[in-house]
Amino acid sequence: MAVQVEERQKEETTLKQKNGVSAQLQVGLSAPEWRMQGVTPEGTIQEFSLKGLRGKWVVLFSYPLDFTPVCETEVDGFKNLHQEFKKLNAEVFAMSVDSVFTHKAWIEAKHAGKIPYPILSDLTKEVSRTYGILINEKGFSLRGTFIIDPEGILQWQVVHSTGVGRSTQEVVRVLQALQSGGLCGVDWKPGQKHLTPP
Repeated sequence: MAVQVEERQKEETTLKQKNGVSAQLQVGLSAPEWRMQGVTPEGTIQEFSLKGLRGKWVVLFSYPLDFTPVCETEVDGFKNLHQEFKKLNAEVFAMSVDSVFTHKAWIEAKHAGKIPYPILSDLTKEVSRTYGILINEKGFSLRGTFIIDPEGILQWQVVHSTGVGRSTQEVVRVLQALQSGGLCGVDWKPGQKHLTPP
């Protein structure tokens, strides 16, 4: 089994290089593994890993820094839709380059001491670098959203400017579309028909 995984990873790396993209990240291939400490909903510090989440959908979203106004709205946005993600068998994780201790202080000061999903610390900036979202000269990350399926395959990614908050409703919609198993046209929503293959 380990040999098969290693061979698959080599094949994926070769394919990425042939396509002229980063050898680290491409939709449809294995998401780069990560292991980070994070603050749990209970306020404790715990280590999380992508490998430990096999069997579940993973929504990982990055933001630049704690104690910044746009980031606060996004963390609350995912908080408000947390039950929707749970219904879709998805685990949500926030991530920034701040320490877990800064995360804890921020949660207490700005989020009434409670966030229903873990906030991870990419203090070494390794994950941000691997996922292609690190702004080297500033030392923090762009806003990135990554949906990873239960097999560990990256299915969707959006990376954008730090000055504009993302739509959490759109993340839910895309997750629903990915799980629907069919061809989904523009602005597809649950209950709508799938497109017919040509």
